[in-house]
Order: sequence, then C-alpha cells, then structure tokens
Amino acid sequence: MDENQRCLKALTEAIEQLGGNIDHAQLESTAELIIQAMTGTWRNFHTPEHIFEVGSGGDAIEVLSALFHDMVYVQVDQASSLNISSYLTPFVREVKTGELVIRSAKDITPDRMFEIVIRIFGMQKGQVLSPFAGQNEFLSGIIAAKCLTPFLKESIIAEIIACIEATIPFRPPSADSGETCSEGLYKRLEVANTEFGFDWSPDYMVEIVRRAVRLSNRDVENFAAPHSADFLDNTWNLLPETNHELSNGSSYSVVGYRRSLQKMEGFMNFLKPEVVFHHFQGEPDAATYEQLVINTRKNLEVSKLYLGSKLFTIALLEALSYRLGKTIPVSTMMGEHPSSGMKVAALADFLPDIPLSKKLETPMEVEVFEILNKGRNKESRYDIKNSPLATLIVKYLGFSGTMESLKQAKEFFNGNLTPEEFLQKCDAGVVNIITDALLQLFESRKTALRGLGTVNSKQLVS
Repeated sequence: MDENQRCLKALTEAIEQLGGNIDHAQLESTAELIIQAMTGTWRNFHTPEHIFEVGSGGDAIEVLSALFHDMVYVQVDQASSLNISSYLTPFVREVKTGELVIRSAKDITPDRMFEIVIRIFGMQKGQVLSPFAGQNEFLSGIIAAKCLTPFLKESIIAEIIACIEATIPFRPPSADSGETCSEGLYKRLEVANTEFGFDWSPDYMVEIVRRAVRLSNRDVENFAAPHSADFLDNTWNLLPETNHELSNGSSYSVVGYRRSLQKMEGFMNFLKPEVVFHHFQGEPDAATYEQLVINTRKNLEVSKLYLGSKLFTIALLEALSYRLGKTIPVSTMMGEHPSSGMKVAALADFLPDIPLSKKLETPMEVEVFEILNKGRNKESRYDIKNSPLATLIVKYLGFSGTMESLKQAKEFFNGNLTPEEFLQKCDAGVVNIITDALLQLFESRKTALRGLGTVNSKQLVS
C-alpha cells in the first residue's frame, strides 16, 4: 500500500469511528494534501512514516491529529505549496522573508473554525509567530480544522486541535505561575467550551488533555529510546532538514558540516530533559514519566559527549582545510561517501591504529566510544555510521582532553582564534597525525591521477 492509500485508509477509518460524514473524493484530496506536505524536498525525519508512527496505537482523534500535526514546518520546507497556502493566507501573512503574522481582526473574514483554533492555541490576532513557540503547530492546526470541517463536528475538531497544540515541543512551566503547558491547555479548553458551546464536562476536558499528552509524548518518544545509538540515529535524520547542504553527500563543505553539528550540539546542551515529555493528572503514571525523564537525561548526556567529540574533530579538519582554500568539500578532506560507489582512497585509510592512551572513566564514556568506533545503528545519506578520526582523537586525548580542546574550538568558531592560532593551541601530536594522514591521502590521489593505481577507501570519516 503506497503512502497516499495508507493515509486515505487512516483518514477514512478514523472519521467513520467518530461518526463523521464520508466523502471519498474529498478524503482522497485531503490524503494527497497531507502526503504532499510530508514528502517535501527537505523532509528527512518528519515524513509520512513519522505521522503514522505518532498515530499508531491511538484512538481515532489521535490518528487524525497525528496525520495533520506536522503538515507545516517553515524552517524545513522554506516555502509552502500553493495547495497548503490557500488554507493559510486568509489568516496569516508574511511581513518579511520567514516572518509570519496572524492577520488583524479587520483583515479576517469571520470564520468560526479559525476562532476555535486561535482560542485553543492561546494566540492573538496581529501576533507575530515564532518558529520556536508554536508557529508550525498553529499553522498545521488551521489546515486540520479547515480540512476536517466537511467531515466532523466542531467539538471533535476542537479535540483534534488540542492534540496538535500539545505537540509544541520543549516548553518549560510558566516562569510566573509555574503552570505547565498541559495545565494551560486545560484552561484554554474551559474558555473555548464556554465560548463555542461544546458542552464538555470538566472530567471530559481532563480526558481531552490526557489524550493530547499521550499523542505529544509519542511525537518525541525517540528522546527516551532505551539505546542511545537509536536516539543518535534519529538525530542524524534530523540534521539535513534544517541543514540543506547535507542533502548532497559528496559536495557539502567542511564548514557547512561543522555548523550543522555545532547547532545540534548547542541544542542538546540547552535542552532540559524535564521539558521533553508532558504529564497531566496521571497521564502517564508517575513511574512511567520518571523513566521517560531518566532515559532522556541519559540520551542527552550521551549525545553531548558524542557530538562534542565529533565537533572538535571537524574543527581540526576545518582549520587545516583553510590551508587549501576558503570552502573545501568534506570529500576533499575525508574521501567520498561510500554511497557514491567510487573506489578511491579515504583519510581513514591512512590513520594509524593506536591504543587507548587514556582510560575510559565512566560507563557513558565506554558507550560513546563504542558508538564512535563501531558506529550508530543506521547509515545516513550524507555520513557513515562510525567515526574513525574522532575515535583516534579520543584514543589519543581521552574524552576529558577532547572536551577541554572543544573549548578552544568554540573560540575558533566564534572568530576569536584564527585557524592557525587554533591549531597551535591543539595537541601537536594529534595535529601531526591528521596532517600526515592528509598528506598521504593527497599523495595517493596524485598516484591515481597519473593512472598508476588507486587505494581502496575503507570508509568516510567525520
């Protein structure tokens, strides 16, 4: 079954379960609209498979909410299709590139479904939307409400909108009141219930929020993956969505790759495990929620050490690359990605096999070293699973030395050190090993260019 048919089946079955109207032609168009949005050029993680996974195991409202919740992702898609834009332009306008504003009251034709969406999201007419404060979910909610109006009652659509609102990620409790995002959602449902006459009881509104919590927690469940390598696989799928240069595995630059890692490493250091998952009135139960937070904290700590090691590694290569030019492709410094099918030499072929000079101090260091050495669980289109060069650096410096060196790398990134000043502050032994390997790699290319033979590549490093 293709993605359009799978989406159509999910839509039809969920609407039937909710006692809605079935119009097959309209539903086919809606399914096509959803899949078109989820298969945009830059979608790599937020794909049709993701929305099916988020809805899996849920009731009909959760299934429908999952199908619509990621339809708009401005930072990734950069532009909406005409089909999607037609749902949004009556209510939202672009004031400058990338900045969206909800239209003022005088510019909006009265629309009851839009009023329901804006109340449940707690937005205001004339408000500037923020990519980091519910912009994508709000816009996806508008599309869901307008698409589902021919099929379902207003009150049911409102429950779906509540689920989509709950997928706004990483919100701490209110600094003023300590109110959680789920408690805030409940209060806004109370207002909407009175204003639009939904006739929900207090207990029913609790269940609406509990359902929204279930859906939102499935949306981010990879943060609590039992195995950190699985969490990192998802992280690597996310990187190309907002770092489009990575979409071409052979041509992205050293600087571009570094910036991608740098943004992700900064995000992982900023994120608090307590704000990833929601909980509200026993959903999930206390023990389950505590385990989610424990797993998330561990995965974040692993990712910070892993990303930090790779970030220092790419910093060394970036500094060395400036000896060759301003914007050097990763493939020039490391070799072609295996997916290219080219049998050419790679930097990893010329790295010495050295023993661990620093003892791995903690179980986490052991785990991260294994992931660097043996690799994440899955290949990606732009990077290989394992990291031979980062592994060598950790063997030589240990994790403590690598993380200490990362501080100097960040000074380099910020422009406080020139490439040569940064290299002078790095361990001379590490710099010499990498420089020697690069010289051997380039010498092998001279040999290959003369037609005197080639050196087979082991793997691309990062």
